[in-house]
Amino acid sequence: MLQKIASYYNNFMHLIYPHFCEGCGNDAIEKNHLLCATCLAELPETGFTLIPENTIEKMFYGRLPIANATASFYFTKDSLIQHLLHQLKYKSNQEVGIYLGKLLGTQIQQSNRFNEIDVIIPLPLNPKRQFKRGYNQAALIAEGIALVLNKPIVQDAVIRNVFTQTQTINNRVHRLANIDGAFALNSTHAITNKHVLLVDDIITTGATLEACGAIILEQNCKALSIAAVAYTA
Repeated sequence: MLQKIASYYNNFMHLIYPHFCEGCGNDAIEKNHLLCATCLAELPETGFTLIPENTIEKMFYGRLPIANATASFYFTKDSLIQHLLHQLKYKSNQEVGIYLGKLLGTQIQQSNRFNEIDVIIPLPLNPKRQFKRGYNQAALIAEGIALVLNKPIVQDAVIRNVFTQTQTINNRVHRLANIDGAFALNSTHAITNKHVLLVDDIITTGATLEACGAIILEQNCKALSIAAVAYTA
């Protein structure tokens, strides 16, 4: 009886406050989900979380000694992933960040390659850019991951002290020049002798993660892994 009442109540609330899929606009969507089952199934998963020596890990060969790396989905123009990340970064849709973080966290949880993670660090934004945007999108993704993995987030270990230009159209050489000296250690006790998971929204050349990861490794952390929502092939 109580179950029927709850079902009637949920159906009534859905009529009063309809909830639509971010992908197709369908209202046949589960509570606390942003995508319907169809759109979720169509997201282009990379499978990297389950694959040792995957494309992202090879990207960092000779550049940064990482334990493991992954990205959940392939990023392409005019895709659902682009739409979701655009909503997150430029339309103040913070719920998208946590949702994508949960999807990424679930993939990580289902893999045994990330079992040694101790703490999660979101790639920091420069304070000016964060003030302008109102939040750090990588921190929201990290929050979603933390909800799944039940691991602490460390926000103050590394700071971004240079207001860099947007990296969207830069190649790796220009990106490295653009972020030279951009990161600095701030509070180190929380990452010493810990396996750190460094989180970002999208990986293109990996230059920004390389610069931040190098700073983290200077503090004698046990190991460094990398995770992002999307990868630009």
